[in-house]
Order: sequence, then structure tokens, then C-alpha cells
Amino acid sequence: MPIRARHIAAIVAIVLAGYSLAGCGAINEKLAAGLSDAIPEWAGGLPSDAPPRPGTTKYDEFMRERERKRLEPAPAKDEAVTASTSSSSSELDAVH
Repeated sequence: MPIRARHIAAIVAIVLAGYSLAGCGAINEKLAAGLSDAIPEWAGGLPSDAPPRPGTTKYDEFMRERERKRLEPAPAKDEAVTASTSSSSSELDAVH
């Protein structure tokens, strides 16, 4: 059976498809992490309220703010109940 140009073209196409599939599995992890940040939230990307990635300056600021909030004294229970009651009554007034 003689080898025809059509056979060679099919073999080349299959080999190229195999190379491209192998390349998908070997993407650099840093490249993949950077590309995932560019995906919009509606398409399955990170939500807007997600914390920053570790190793960045924004992450360091985020952790300092989180630690500052953790060390703040908690509001007294009486103040929390009063605040929630007043906000609930104002919401009811707005509805009626």
C-alpha cells in the first residue's frame, strides 16, 4: 500500500493534536494562577470579596487588618442587642 499525501497529513495532524494536548498538562503553575485571576466572577473566577493571594503586599495588609480586628474588644452584649433592635424597627418602619 503506497503512502499518500493524505496519510502523511493525517499523521501530522494527529501528532500535532497530541503535542497540544500534552502542552495543556504542562502549563506553569504560576501562569495558571495569574490567568485564573483574569477570569470574571460570572464565568467561575474568584469572587470580588476573596482575600488576596499570599506573598503579595495586599495580603500582608489584609492580614494586619484582620489581626487588628481580632484584637479589638468585642462590643458589650447590651449594645449589640440595642443596635440590632433599633435597626430592625427602622427596617419595619421603612416597609410599612
